[in-house]
Amino acid sequence: MDNNKIEDLNRLKKWRLILGENAEEENESSYPLDPVAASVDKALDALYGESAKAGLGSSAPKVSRWLGDIRKYFNKETVQIMQKDAFERLGIERMLLEPELLQTVEADINLVSTLISLNKVIPTKTRETARLVVKKVLDQLIQKMQHPMREAVMGALSSAFRNRRPKLNEIDWHRTIKLNLKHYQPDYKSIIPQNLIGHGKKGQSLRNVILCVDQSGSMAASVVYSSVFGAVLASIPSLKTKMIVFDTAVADLTKELHDPVDLLFGAQLGGGTDINKALNYAEQQVENPNDTILILISDLYEGGNASEMLRRAGRLKASGVQFICLLALDDEGIPAYDKAIAEKLSAFGIPVFGCSPNVFPDLMAAVIKKDNLKNFLSKHNIALK
Repeated sequence: MDNNKIEDLNRLKKWRLILGENAEEENESSYPLDPVAASVDKALDALYGESAKAGLGSSAPKVSRWLGDIRKYFNKETVQIMQKDAFERLGIERMLLEPELLQTVEADINLVSTLISLNKVIPTKTRETARLVVKKVLDQLIQKMQHPMREAVMGALSSAFRNRRPKLNEIDWHRTIKLNLKHYQPDYKSIIPQNLIGHGKKGQSLRNVILCVDQSGSMAASVVYSSVFGAVLASIPSLKTKMIVFDTAVADLTKELHDPVDLLFGAQLGGGTDINKALNYAEQQVENPNDTILILISDLYEGGNASEMLRRAGRLKASGVQFICLLALDDEGIPAYDKAIAEKLSAFGIPVFGCSPNVFPDLMAAVIKKDNLKNFLSKHNIALK
């Protein structure tokens, strides 16, 4: 284990670091710290101690050194927590506008959310660096999530739309041969297929997916994950995927799905919320209700016309659209949400719940196959709201 890591300190020194320098004064005792522990104490005090009131200072090198110190003494998970605390407690968002600082931070989804929220004020000299940081995180997320998402969705599509009377160019030869091995004719050294299995018609979208994402500040991580999954879904030919983001205005970012970085920089985190306006736009995109999946990702704090929004949601559900409301698409759990609106949506038969990114592929598979969602929710120990 690295001798510089805080894990190597003994229990007494750890308690001294937790309680801070004031603990010595209150207990009239002295807990001498070795150079490593003293450096750890300084890094912690800059964020959580009395000196934090003055912030980390206005110079990028000073912040960079602090970020370097915490990476030196703490593990990656702790560094991410401390960075997030620093953004909130010390107001160092402005420091992220310096390219040399962006190159030193530990890139994670919280940093991406911060950068996206600042993207309208990031100067030209920093914008490219910010994009590289965002791209690094998104590439990692896509690498992690692309395979399970494509595997789950393609399997569901194959199951839901198996074509038993395909034309020649629609035949799924792998499945057809496997099904008809018992009809192998030794004399002809050939299989005589009695049952053909085909793909759907080439180029035909079998399901229309509309991701309707609330981009208010509390939904930042959900916006990031939605952009990743939207890009993966858009890469599947049998799906026709649309990406809509909204606050008090509605933006259709479908054309940006090929590049999640462009998509995120086209979003604007923060602002109010008009779900009714977003559902109005989404309703206009529905061509065949029975083949449409609408995923609303929102904490449901409606700033627009709530009664009209509920009527519109009920109408979409009644038309045959598979309508699901996710209170969050995030690992952090469900944020505060409007319970009254959630109950009214549930009364229409619209499932309302939170979903982690790791579970989302299974959710899409279940919805595509039109499975009973109760089985999916029970399997993943998810409660309806």
